[in-house]
Amino acid sequence: MDRLQWSNVSLKDDENFHHSNDGVKLYDGENKASAYEDGNLVLTSHRLIWTNVNDERVCLSLDLSYITSLDEEPSSFTRSAKIVCYLSPRKSGTGSGPVTHSSYTFVRWSFQKGGQTEFMRQLKDVVGRRLWEVRKAPTNQGSSYQVGKLKQGIAGIEKKINEQQRRTDSTISAAFEDLDALMVKAKEMVAISKSIAAKIEQKQGNITEDETVRFKSYLLSLGIPDPVTRDSHKSNSKYLLELSKQISSVLVTPLQECGGMMTLTDVYCRINRARGVELLSPQDLYDACKLLPSMDLPVTLKTYGSGVRLIQLRSSDEESVVAETALLVEERNCLSADELARVIGLSVIIAKERLLLAEQKGKLCRDDTVEGLRFYPNKFLTDCIS
Repeated sequence: MDRLQWSNVSLKDDENFHHSNDGVKLYDGENKASAYEDGNLVLTSHRLIWTNVNDERVCLSLDLSYITSLDEEPSSFTRSAKIVCYLSPRKSGTGSGPVTHSSYTFVRWSFQKGGQTEFMRQLKDVVGRRLWEVRKAPTNQGSSYQVGKLKQGIAGIEKKINEQQRRTDSTISAAFEDLDALMVKAKEMVAISKSIAAKIEQKQGNITEDETVRFKSYLLSLGIPDPVTRDSHKSNSKYLLELSKQISSVLVTPLQECGGMMTLTDVYCRINRARGVELLSPQDLYDACKLLPSMDLPVTLKTYGSGVRLIQLRSSDEESVVAETALLVEERNCLSADELARVIGLSVIIAKERLLLAEQKGKLCRDDTVEGLRFYPNKFLTDCIS
């Protein structure tokens, strides 16, 4: 740290500003006791300039010509990320600094608020190109650090940060406006698709029934044509009731194709994918699914003994599920949950629930070892009966 010297934020005639980062702590090697807390670190073409945010008079600079190599220490749960600058010996005739002699040959910059990745990239670029050796007039006429015109110190740095923040806010606002426009266009496309389907059905002689059905399936594959939304219902109960009916109608075919059961996680993904831009919250989906058991619909919510909740077809009664699971285990002598999942093409969670249900009904026995949980046919039941 004896290479650092007292300085100020005013730049030299041929010095240009490159990057800055706030919330930076300065260490003299491994010595944390003499750390300089909470400062703003500025990278120029010639120096690293550290200024205390609470007292602008405390300002230190390090000539980039001292840097021999750079290293980066990643952040952890208790430590912030750091940039390490390894330095050459102190030159004679340099200005005074906070330390006249240091036993360390490196300094560390601790980035308390992040930003070290971009700062490291900029620092490597400046050091690699040795810009302090390039003698030219400053080209950044609008920079807050131009000598003779703007000597604003911390105020200039804060102004630059605020300007960057305003540009970022403007960009984010524009992005959300584009998203709103996309949602409006998506609703218009759904309305157009419904109109086209209705008109095609009216064309009695010009198009066959099979072609009509096929075209409608193409349109509906884009998603739910008219998703239920909270804005279209006056009461929360009415909204959830209609949402339950729509969930049931959407899931009937997928449930028939995947064995009659589906986890709430899979249901959430399928429903939101079908709804397009009118996404559901997990809470709304769960509240709507809780109404399914009390409604006369082909789909219901089932809670198993382990606490797992599944959406399943009402036609998938326990007896048929238990019988099918027991038969699969008997054919293969024994099965684990992941093996059964591969056999029937379901998730491991559902496969395990089927095995546990069959065990509860006395059709299977378990073998729980260090190799995992496996299920076998219940020979005690069949042998005793025979």
